[in-house]
Amino acid sequence: MTERPPHGSARPGGRTARTRAAVLAAAFEELDAHGFGALTLDKLAQRSGVHVSTIRRRWRTVEGVIGDLLAQHSTTIPTPDTGDFRQDLHQLAQVIADFHATPRNRNLIEGIVAAAAHDPQVAQIVHDAFAGRTEHVTQLVRRAIDRGELSPDTDATDVIAALSAPFYYRLLINRRPIDARLVHAGAEAAYHAARAGAFSVRSTPAP
Repeated sequence: MTERPPHGSARPGGRTARTRAAVLAAAFEELDAHGFGALTLDKLAQRSGVHVSTIRRRWRTVEGVIGDLLAQHSTTIPTPDTGDFRQDLHQLAQVIADFHATPRNRNLIEGIVAAAAHDPQVAQIVHDAFAGRTEHVTQLVRRAIDRGELSPDTDATDVIAALSAPFYYRLLINRRPIDARLVHAGAEAAYHAARAGAFSVRSTPAP
């Protein structure tokens, strides 16, 4: 028996690719207009022009569509490369802030987090998308290590997590907009902690 493909998987090109593009574009537009709570397969069918049975067969649920949308957008944020670690962190913080400044991007993140709590497959998509994006961005930390700005034993993933966490706390827990103060404070906190060795793989917590 052939294993069933994951949500939204398809061969590239042709009608299959056009169908996926139409449905994901419709999902993004619906998130922008009405938010995740109002999203239904019928609305996606109406906006995309793809029959609801086709959407249901490929993605099964709204959560499946949103999970695929996140996977598509997980690499859209560029990685700064200014030649200076501190400046890279500030630019990355601003890029993250700019991404979440639009309602559709905020709705995408809120929707996918809600969906992941109820659908293990979506939860895996979320995990893979964020893990892949984090791994890509850690290049700026590794470049800083190569330039001698950071200790060689710095955990690059922990640095990026420390920079990103305040943004998602603000968005998902406090539910307040990201402002310039958060962008500056987040970048500075991650920079000074990294320079002080807080993310060393050999460091141990104080008793």
